[in-house]
Formats: sequence, C-alpha cells, structure tokens
Amino acid sequence: MNSSPWLTIVGIGEDGIDGLCAASRTALNQADLVMGAARHLALLGAPNAARIEWPVPFADGVEQLLAHRGRKVVMLASGDPFWFGAGTSVTRHLQPGEWVAHPAPSTFGLAAARLGWAIESTPCLGLHAAPLQRLRPHLASGGRVLVLLRDGAAVVRLATYLSELGFGASTIHALESLGGPRERVRTGQAENWDFTDIAHPVAVGIEVRGEASAMPSTSGLPDALFDHDGQITKSPLRALTLAALAPRPGEVLWDIGAGSGSVSIEWLLAHPANQAIAVEADALRAERAKANALALGVDRLQLVLGRAPETLPQGPPPSAVFIGGGLSGPLLETLSARLPAGTRLVANAVTLESEALLAEWHGRRGGDLLRIELADAVPLGSRRGWRSRYPVVQWSVTL
Repeated sequence: MNSSPWLTIVGIGEDGIDGLCAASRTALNQADLVMGAARHLALLGAPNAARIEWPVPFADGVEQLLAHRGRKVVMLASGDPFWFGAGTSVTRHLQPGEWVAHPAPSTFGLAAARLGWAIESTPCLGLHAAPLQRLRPHLASGGRVLVLLRDGAAVVRLATYLSELGFGASTIHALESLGGPRERVRTGQAENWDFTDIAHPVAVGIEVRGEASAMPSTSGLPDALFDHDGQITKSPLRALTLAALAPRPGEVLWDIGAGSGSVSIEWLLAHPANQAIAVEADALRAERAKANALALGVDRLQLVLGRAPETLPQGPPPSAVFIGGGLSGPLLETLSARLPAGTRLVANAVTLESEALLAEWHGRRGGDLLRIELADAVPLGSRRGWRSRYPVVQWSVTL
C-alpha cells in the first residue's frame, strides 16, 4: 500500500473528538479538507481545515470528494464506515493505496454492549434507506435483532409493522445517540409503543415475541406465504428444485416464467449476496412476484417483462437458470448456445409434450432426469385416501 494515501476515512461517534484514536486526530490536524455530514462536522468543534458538507443525494458527494484527489482529505463517517456505512460507496472508486480508514466503535457494538446481547449471534440490519420488510426472515419468537433506522418516525413504523404481522408483543429498545452525552435508552412493547420524540441517530433492539409464524429457514416455504393465481411451483417441488439449482453465495439466477416468483425468492433468501432476475410475460404476475419478494424480505428481485427466448436478461451470464414456464425447444436451443460452460440449468415439465422435450435434451446433453410423483391424503367417505397430483419431470444439467 502507498505510504501516504490522500484520503483518510475517519469513523466518528457521538462523543466527537474525545472518542477518536490518535491516528484519526493526526489525520484531522494535517488535513487540507474535511468532508462529512452536517452532524459529523458539528461534532468536531472549531475547524482546523476547510470543510464541505456532504450533499444529498449521497452519490453527488462521492463525485465531489473525488474531485479533491491529491489533497490531504478526511472523510467523516458514522462509527465503523464499513458496516452499513459509507466506506465502500467511496472506496469502490479508488485504488487500495489511495485511502486508509480508522473506524470507531460501531453502533451495533455499542447497542449490544448496552443490552448485553451476543453480537455474533444477533442479526444486524441497516435499514436507513431500506424497507422494514427486510426484517421478515429474522422474526421468530424468542429471537433478537439489532436494527439501524433513519429517525424516530421509522421506529413508530417499525412498531406498527411488527404489530400488523402478529409480533405486537415484541419488546423494542430504542437506543438514541449511543456513546455521546445525549445517549438515551427507552423500552416499550410494539403494540403499545407511544414514544414519539426519539432523536436521530437511533438504533433499535428487538426481542421478538408473538403468535405469528416464523419463516422456515429451509427451502420449500409454505405456499400460503405467497400471493399467487395458481401459477406457483408448489412447496415440495420447490424444495427439490432449489436443491437441484444449488444456490451458492453471490450467484445469479435467471428464473424464466417466474409466475409468483417463489423460486427466485427462495434463491435470494439462501444468501444475502445472491441475485435473481425473473422473466415473466404476464405484467400482473410480474408485479405479484415483486410484491411477494418485498413481503418476504428480499426487495432486490429484478423483473424483466417479456416472453423467452425473445426476451432474456442482458448483462453478465447467470450462474443458474430455472425454467418454470414457457418451456420450448427454441428456448432450450437459445440457452444452450448463449450460456457459458458450467451454468446449471433446471427445467420442470408437466405436459406430455414438455416431458418428451426434456427426455430428448437429456439424451443430447446428459444430466439428471427425475420424475416426481406426489399424492395428498384426502377424505374418502368416512376414511382417507390418496389423491395424486400431476407428475412432474425435472431435468437438471450443468452445461
């Protein structure tokens, strides 16, 4: 690394100068320019260098900061700049030798210290500019979650959200201005939350309680969790489909004929770094898939409206492709020609014609051909009997 980077990223807490390490103090004393949010600049007291307040939108500030490349610049950020902070928004534009960072205690660390919670086993979410629904996979009675929120109004919305889901009995700890002279911690129940004067910055600790059902952490979520018009890969088959797709951290899925989006959603739930692009010809179903994704805590589902193979996602190739609808010979031909070696392909077929197509392609390209037959117990007079579902043929192959 270059011995004299031009940019120093300084994590600062509510205790201001008093909480900074020696390296951060030195960087501030030697700086030509200090750039940060108004709140952070105010924590420094009297200026030793020129100051620029970070603008809105945030991206405009990155461009403004980079324009001072070559000067001695300090960028201020909250706590640990690389834990739901501004650090990576800047460093992705820089070479390693251009910057150095001095983090302060993170808000998550301070919150865990106040509450006595084990931070390594507590989900930590930054929801400053993200929907509250990202909480949904973490809501299980008896669990704990730490959340960063934009302001006091967001805490009120959080309490309402928990109550509407059936977790109104949850305990909420509102932790304001942690680490500084204005620090305050107040506790209440979600369904009876009545604190409306909560100051920014605020973190929230949630002790989850309630009668609502938690989301399972395995593949094959209950069908009732998805809004659909019948166009859905049902739970047992979905579990087998996800097993065949084998999602790995950071991978991208193309979900062709997405329907309710259930396969894409479970792919995204498998790891927070995963991405999914759903291709759906029906606009209503596409909107429903996006709404399902948000409700289940994965708001990053991308939708492409159109019919494959005429319409396919652009950009880098996927790691895996699932064909849940619109299976055809031209589609398989297009994918076979376009996808790079190593791409995992899984296709499900119900009709005799599509079964024959998969049998033909299994003969051409190999892979695994699986016939899945399921039956449900139903009333039969005063007793019970088996009612068979339509069998499904699944072809999975690595191209």
